[in-house]
Amino acid sequence: MTKIFLLCFLFLIFGTTESRPLVRQIRSANEFERLLSKHSKQTGLPVIVDFYSDGCGPCRMMAPVFKKLAKEIGQDKAVFVKVDTNAQYELSSKYQIRSLPTFAFFLNGKKVNQFSGAGEAQLRQMTNQVVRSSEIENTKLTIENLTEYYKSVDPSKSTEGIQSVYDKCASMIKGSEECVGAAANQLSRRLKQKYKSAPKLEERFLAEARSPESGGAKNEEKASSGSSSKTRGGGTSNKPNLHLATKEQLMEELDARLEAEADAEDDEEEEDKHGWKPSDFPEKVVIIGGGPAGMSAAIYAARANLQPVVIAPPMGGQLQGKGVDVENYPGLHNMTGPGVVAAMRHQAAEFGAVFEADMVESIDASSRPFKVITTNSSNIIDTHTIIIASGAESNWLNIPGEYQMRGNGVSSCATCDGAIYREKNVVVVGGGDSAMEEALVLARTSKSVTLIHRRDSFRASNILGQRVLDHPSINILWNTVVLQVLGKPVNQEGDDVDLDEQVMAVSGLKIENTETDEISEIATDAMFVAIGHTPTTKFLEGVVEFDPEHTGYLLTKGRTTHTTESGIFASGDVSDAVYRQAITSAGSGAAAALDAERYLSENNLGNEAAEFEAELLAEIMGSDDEPEITYNAYSESGGRGVGIKESIAAEL
Repeated sequence: MTKIFLLCFLFLIFGTTESRPLVRQIRSANEFERLLSKHSKQTGLPVIVDFYSDGCGPCRMMAPVFKKLAKEIGQDKAVFVKVDTNAQYELSSKYQIRSLPTFAFFLNGKKVNQFSGAGEAQLRQMTNQVVRSSEIENTKLTIENLTEYYKSVDPSKSTEGIQSVYDKCASMIKGSEECVGAAANQLSRRLKQKYKSAPKLEERFLAEARSPESGGAKNEEKASSGSSSKTRGGGTSNKPNLHLATKEQLMEELDARLEAEADAEDDEEEEDKHGWKPSDFPEKVVIIGGGPAGMSAAIYAARANLQPVVIAPPMGGQLQGKGVDVENYPGLHNMTGPGVVAAMRHQAAEFGAVFEADMVESIDASSRPFKVITTNSSNIIDTHTIIIASGAESNWLNIPGEYQMRGNGVSSCATCDGAIYREKNVVVVGGGDSAMEEALVLARTSKSVTLIHRRDSFRASNILGQRVLDHPSINILWNTVVLQVLGKPVNQEGDDVDLDEQVMAVSGLKIENTETDEISEIATDAMFVAIGHTPTTKFLEGVVEFDPEHTGYLLTKGRTTHTTESGIFASGDVSDAVYRQAITSAGSGAAAALDAERYLSENNLGNEAAEFEAELLAEIMGSDDEPEITYNAYSESGGRGVGIKESIAAEL
């Protein structure tokens, strides 16, 4: 029995081919360098890297996009990997990662392109470019083909001359002894221009070498591989030495592989389980926003069986960017902002909410049902009610150098970008709770934190302000404003360097004391702006009315969440210009869901699917003009109008 069992799992382990993961998580700098070297020399595949952080909202937004793109492109065309900048700051420093997320594109071991930000269109464009370059450069010109070519076009060419041409081509590729890639293509074009025909080019890496199952080992050099073991007959075998493995080792290997397969299946199921799919009927409620207001509305609406559709990137609003613990939300202890948002999202999904990872571009309220137009999706979502919970965006100083150096030292999210400036000097601008939290987050990893505030006292809560004042690594400049962001040139890498525009990174700030009017400069590696937020409501201009006393905030009716457009409700920071707290946003989100539910009931909306099913069932059961046939159980008992219980009592 033991032998049969061992044979079964030996087949499971070694009878299947080990393949590359769809998206590989890099665990060390050495692993990353080995991966670049491997795909440069063994497969020729491009390597596309996502530099991210768990606490970065835009990173969480782009994570499913990155994985989806990896599936679309295919493992035989590119290698997709992720690098956690908090764990691998050595790689972040080496490749000058100054903002998150950053996507870097490598081909033949060299970085050929890079950009920062949550731009799906840009990610797709650059990925397709590097994949195309990889396919074009997957060529090889052999000395044999070059010799045959010269025999037909220039027989007088000597062997030494042919070898000289070949050696010049090979020397164009660093570390290569063959005429391959771009050098081979270039030589082929020049020969065609001269002789009107081109030499025969071959594939440098065969399809089996680029396949994910091959691991890159099956290339043109496989014959010289020393990994094979000799058989008794003196030949070689690629089979593993099973007799060297113990039963415990085999069991561990089997468990690890089965667990990895199960995790991969769970990931795929989770992606589809809570994703929105177009319907033949309008949605009952669409929620725009993924923060506390949106998630609270989703939970209440889902529990009322409204099947809400949440449209938002999975970044969770401002709460997602809080790296410190959320201490002012009842019932939560030792939980950061990302953890709170993840728990809310999970709870909403469990009750039946579905999610569309997108941004709303506009709303058409000229007819009913409403039409919600998103940025990336080709679908227009019809809905009877809309709950606006889109939150607010960061405010900026709008000073010289600020916009130009965003992503190169200028940021509004310490949790997202703070780890990049480990052991460096940074500045935080602001005096409210957001600025205090940013300063405390940065003080964990930065060498020093300078907090610049234009007044002589904080507007923040006492407890946060006192923590900042007591922190030994935080220095405060009172009554000070920033006039300009100073920069220094950045050394650019890759083949696509823009020579017309020099990239700059933050090197310092020009500041002014508001009491003495003294202007000075301070050195810093980064500036984090935390001066408040503006409601994300521009897409509602012309749809609903705004609060005339608070710019950008939506106007609601009385103490309800009703806006001036019937069927559209506002919750969270888009309508609260006073409190602007996570807990008050969650409360208004719940109120908006209750108002939406009441609106649907009063107007008898959202029953199309049920009515369609009822009509279909009636049609199946028969037309109305036919007599209704019913079954009377009493007729089979001889016409007695009594039940079994009465008849037994009579007999007794």
